Amino acid sequence: MTAPPTHPVDVLLLLTHADHVLLALREGTGYADGQWNLPSGKLEHGEDAISGVIREAREEIGVRLGLSEPRMVTTVHHRNAAGFSRVGLAFAVAFDPARHGEPVNAEPHKCAKIEWFPADLLPQNTYPYTAACVRAYRDGQPFMLSGWAPS
Repeated sequence: MTAPPTHPVDVLLLLTHADHVLLALREGTGYADGQWNLPSGKLEHGEDAISGVIREAREEIGVRLGLSEPRMVTTVHHRNAAGFSRVGLAFAVAFDPARHGEPVNAEPHKCAKIEWFPADLLPQNTYPYTAACVRAYRDGQPFMLSGWAPS
């Protein structure tokens, strides 16, 4: 008998400002270090997706989001190089410094820095999961596979 599948559910934040998106450079985590990613994380037990993305925004970049602000823009089913998969719910929020506060690197033990990048010109070392989320958002695709062999 095979084990039941486990696909962690992630929430990812596309914090946008004009045509830019905020990314964080991972460092010191042992996973995807040296790569840029969206503020994101796994849903906690019993947590809904909106609460999760609001929590992650506060924990990782110190931004305060209202319950009605995150707008679901895409779902990405990502499979990493080791063959493990996860499902990402990506939410977009248009950045308003007066309402949200200035983004900061609130987790320096996990993140080297944060920076705004043009959404259509991400750094070469952007983690593929993040790149897929941004591409799906830009292209208006409600769902995208990332890291799976073409069928």
